[in-house]
Amino acid sequence: MTAIVFDLDGTLIDSAPDIRAIANAVLKGVGADPITLEQTRAFIGNGAATFVARMIAEQGVAADAAQQDRMLADFKDRYNTAVENSALYPGVAAMLDQLRADGHILGLCTNKPLKPARFVLEHFGILEHFDAVLGGDSLPVNKPDPAPLLKTFEMLGAETEDSLYVGDSEVDAETAARADVPFALFTLGYRKTAIEELPHEVAFEHFNAIPVFVDNRFP
Repeated sequence: MTAIVFDLDGTLIDSAPDIRAIANAVLKGVGADPITLEQTRAFIGNGAATFVARMIAEQGVAADAAQQDRMLADFKDRYNTAVENSALYPGVAAMLDQLRADGHILGLCTNKPLKPARFVLEHFGILEHFDAVLGGDSLPVNKPDPAPLLKTFEMLGAETEDSLYVGDSEVDAETAARADVPFALFTLGYRKTAIEELPHEVAFEHFNAIPVFVDNRFP
């Protein structure tokens, strides 16, 4: 039995279209220009507060601390139930079914706030696959600090030497390295760095590769 923890945005789901729509609604409210889907993907990864700070800086919004806080609150409020433009990556549901059938325990560790994370998992009918879900507001720190990932494994009652972390980004690769956990890199997510420049044990572009890798890596 292996403990496998997944990232969410850019790994299990392509949420960038919804995040872009939310961001542009917030920006429109302060009279700022919208951001592109490419910009949205570039800003994702370090949590909602960092995303909002990045979009404010990129669009040249003259926001003091109070206005930035209001924009963040507006963003989070819209974010809680934003699912209509998101999609599971191909093969995700079948992979989760297979891993559970094989007896593995699964967790989710994301910088997305916990409420919208659980909402989108439930929306796609995969929340029940996870024995632990940790969000970006669950601890005082976010990834790439290793504490959230290590806490997720602790919640699963698992030892990190018999474990795997699956993610798509520089943040995920650094988190796994700092936690000393094997890392599987999904190459079609929101990564901005070349694959060979990120530490990983395996890189894959379809989720049917993960059950095979787990069987071979953790016999």
